[in-house]
Amino acid sequence: MTNKPHLGFWQIWNMCFGFMGIQFGFALQNANVSRIFQTLGASFDDIPILWVAAPLTGLIVQPIIGYMSDRTWTRLGRRRPYFLWGALLATASLIIMPNSPALWIAAGMLWIMDASINVTMEPFRAFVGDNLPEDQRTTGFALQSFFIGVGSVVASALPYMMSNWFGVSNIAPEGVIPDSVKWSFYIGGGALLLAVLWTILKSKEYSPEELEAFAKAEEALASVSAAPLGRETGERTATQYLKASVLWLLVGAIGIWLVASQGLDKQLYILVGGIATFGVLQIATGLLKQQNHARNGFCEVVDDIFLMPRVMKQLAAVQFFSWFALFAMWTSATPAVTAYHFGATNTASTAFNEGADWVGVLFAAYNVFAALAALMIPKLADVFGRRMTHLINLCLGGLGLVSMFFINDPDWLLVSMVGVGIAWASILSVPYSLLSSAVPFAKMGVYMGIFNFFIVIPQLLAASVLSLIVRTFFEGEPIFALVIGGISMIIGGFATLIVGKGETSNA
Repeated sequence: MTNKPHLGFWQIWNMCFGFMGIQFGFALQNANVSRIFQTLGASFDDIPILWVAAPLTGLIVQPIIGYMSDRTWTRLGRRRPYFLWGALLATASLIIMPNSPALWIAAGMLWIMDASINVTMEPFRAFVGDNLPEDQRTTGFALQSFFIGVGSVVASALPYMMSNWFGVSNIAPEGVIPDSVKWSFYIGGGALLLAVLWTILKSKEYSPEELEAFAKAEEALASVSAAPLGRETGERTATQYLKASVLWLLVGAIGIWLVASQGLDKQLYILVGGIATFGVLQIATGLLKQQNHARNGFCEVVDDIFLMPRVMKQLAAVQFFSWFALFAMWTSATPAVTAYHFGATNTASTAFNEGADWVGVLFAAYNVFAALAALMIPKLADVFGRRMTHLINLCLGGLGLVSMFFINDPDWLLVSMVGVGIAWASILSVPYSLLSSAVPFAKMGVYMGIFNFFIVIPQLLAASVLSLIVRTFFEGEPIFALVIGGISMIIGGFATLIVGKGETSNA
């Protein structure tokens, strides 16, 4: 039995380079989809519900792709086939998205685009766990964060650059997407495909037999350590699933009745519908198990959800508050900045489009700071431990979001982005480093996919209640969505203190 060999810097560079392309897609989506929706007639109250496509596709796609990639081996490898096909679909989606002639088409394209990007992205997380020994994984995930930052800087600023550097118009008739946005999406699609192809061609993967040998060596080392990694195994019985489903269905049914009968905000259907769906999921699993299909892939994934490692459960709260904050920023930054800092709500006005372009610059700025912070995170983790490093970083991000309320000059919002960028780099690396140390190698892909639940669920909740909270308590002013997001991120930082009990590595 042998341990995984350490990889050189350029080897890690090549295996992470494709993440820069993936982030071209996500950054264009995050900085411009709200703008596209508003241009096509959506109100601020409509935006969160339209955005629900993004987290929901991740909820569905990532565990499935993770499960499949764990069981794939072709001439191209284990994870790289998913890199390739996902990149091809994502590139096509990015070209089509800004040409949407109507709001419902743009909303549908967001589903397709986000699903395609997720097909490419999910195996990249497992790729690091597959190829790197444990003591290099923080570096691997941090380098992914660096490339995310670099890709996001360019992609987020593309509409501004198209308009101010190359003279492409950022204004169009009412209901028409400006040419600066269209060309940004075209360039982003090409960059995504080329970057992912670089990783596919310049990286290699270990065979299933080699991975199994490495895993046995790691488990032998863990068996003589002072504390377990908190892994759990086994499966739930059909009866356990069927009993548990009753509670979820009851809560979901009561929620749907309250929304329908009491005239509550219809966006709450997302929340209660999700609860009811969770009950249906458990019923389906229980029935399959009763029919002796317990080793069915569907049942295995659901079992993995309920029997996830302890560290993964502890990280759930951290991820919940962190990604609630990020969703608030991504969906509300354009309406908040254009209205609060530029005083414009008319999407055809010069002031609105200048404000929307500036949001792209701000998103580029926080990704510059994220790229720089990503290079420092492994060193900070060595000094302070991963938990304390993440706590500090999230608190800086939360303060950055809250500070946007107190700043009047749009130029000074760049200072707010310093904290946001540091938090973003940490969110993209530290939790995955903690998780990869606690999951079995054979399920690295599926657990990375399931871990996405703790990214998706807070976004679904934000889509359900954020605009309702802002409308009810803050007279519908979008800037307060950013304040709420900042407070949520700080809470996520302190939730990090519960993570890591039972770990053998530096937490």
